[in-house]
This record gives sequence, C-alpha cells and structure tokens, in this order.
Amino acid sequence: MNLTILYRGPLASCDYDCPYCPFAKRRDSTAQLRADRAALERFTAWAHRQTGDRLSILFTPWGEGLVRSWYRRALVELSHAPHIDRVAIQTNLSCRTDWLAEADTGTLALWCTYHPGQTPYRRFLDKTARLADAGIRFSVGIVGLPEHLESARQLRADLPGHIYLWVNAAEGHTYTDAQAENWTALDPLFPFSRHPHESAGQACRTGSSVISVDGDGGVRRCHFVRDTLGNLYDDSFRNALGPRACPLTVCDCHIGYVHLETLPLYDVFAGGVLERIPTAESLPLLTVPRPVDLTFQLPRA
Repeated sequence: MNLTILYRGPLASCDYDCPYCPFAKRRDSTAQLRADRAALERFTAWAHRQTGDRLSILFTPWGEGLVRSWYRRALVELSHAPHIDRVAIQTNLSCRTDWLAEADTGTLALWCTYHPGQTPYRRFLDKTARLADAGIRFSVGIVGLPEHLESARQLRADLPGHIYLWVNAAEGHTYTDAQAENWTALDPLFPFSRHPHESAGQACRTGSSVISVDGDGGVRRCHFVRDTLGNLYDDSFRNALGPRACPLTVCDCHIGYVHLETLPLYDVFAGGVLERIPTAESLPLLTVPRPVDLTFQLPRA
C-alpha cells in the first residue's frame, strides 16, 4: 500500500508569537512535552515496522517541532528507512541545522515559513543557505499579509531561483485583484490559496491514500474532518480506507485542498507534495494571467 500520513501529536508550544497564530508563545508543561515525545516515538516505531507499505510522512505540529530533539531524531531515523519515500515537517527554521548532516537527503525535506518580526531576516536567510549547501530539499513561504509584501519581495530576490517561494493567503483577509496580482507575481500558485475551494461532494485522496493521525493513533481522513476511520496501532483503520467524497462545504488550507482530485496540484507538485515543492516545468505554465476562478479552470496534465 502507498500511504501518505499527516501526523499531528499533542505538541502545541511555539517559540514565536505571531499575531495571526492562536498558538503563539504557548507553553507546554513538562508532562505535556513528555506525552508528545512518547506519542511521537510510538508513531515512529510503528512507521519503521510497516515494511510492507510505501510511506510518505508529513509532520504538521501546532507548535514548532524542530526545537525538540525527538522531532529531529525522528526525521533522521525515518529518512533512512528504505520503505519511506519522503519524511518532511513544517517548521519556522528557528532550530539549529547541523543535525541534518545525519539524515538521508534523498528522503528528508523541510517546509519552511518565514515570519517577519519574529527572527532577523539575515539569520533566516543564512539558514536557508545552509540547507541548500547541505543538499536539503526545502520550500520557503510567508503569510500574505500586506505588511509582509516587501519582506516577501526581498526573499524572492535573495533566494536561489530554484527555491520555490509560496504565499499563504492570510486567514480572514480579502484580496483585491490588484493585491492578488502582487502576490501572484511572487508565487504563481497564490490563486489556489486566495479563495476557499468548493469541496462538498468532490473526490479527494484523503481517507483513501492519505490519512491524518493524532498522538493517540486516531486516524481521520484529514485534519479538518473529525470522523474517525479507526486507530493506527490496532490496524482497524485499514478496512475503512477507500475513495470517498469530501463532506465539508469548502477546503481552504493547502494541506487539505492539495489532495482534492478536482485540482491539478498532484501534477504541479509531482514528487514534492509534502514539502510543497512544485516541478520546475509546472510553474511557467501558471504565470499567465487567468480569471479569478482559475482554480477550477486549470486542466489536469
């Protein structure tokens, strides 16, 4: 079985205090951190045992995982497992980077977010340079708030041309066409993020080849649908896997709508879905100005 897993344990603490994030500067107690570590180690041990499957794993913690040694260790260990095709994590890149030398760079990847005002720009940029020098696959992104536009332009100018800069539409923010054009000039895929996608009744890979797993092993089709499919650790989820339509009205988060079969994003991100890295061939095709509803008009490759 080819299975993509989005893992989110109980960790909720972050070292940043971004005003647009509800988990900013939240502190986990010692007991909570121990529980998160135990949950992650249990999941990692399970993943190592699934040698009859092909796994791809994305860690999507509410907080910042890479400042915790157990997340760094999990990524390194999983990257060397021959049946794991990709292991990636969402990170603000505030952690040190020397540990990456122990990882298999053909398997490990990072989804990095720059948060202006939370870390010096040069420090963040220098870390991306270290990633590039080490041969780590990574993307870099930013939240598309008006006050972030100049920082995003600077990032695009300073990052190597082959590094994808993605822009997430800010939650609750409405963009004029002119504002959207500014962001699309930096990220040709920004129109996919600008508006929520109508998903009710639409075919989606979640629940079939993609699942969400929590710290207790509870399996759901995705982070945004609460109905459970079973538990990871007793294998009860496997009989529940299968094609199913989305039960939600809309999907407005990249880690959700990227899996919609009505969108061409598996072709756009072929080989880089988890770390949000599009193919070099796909981006030039998406830079031509298109109607506002381009997310429903792009043909599948």
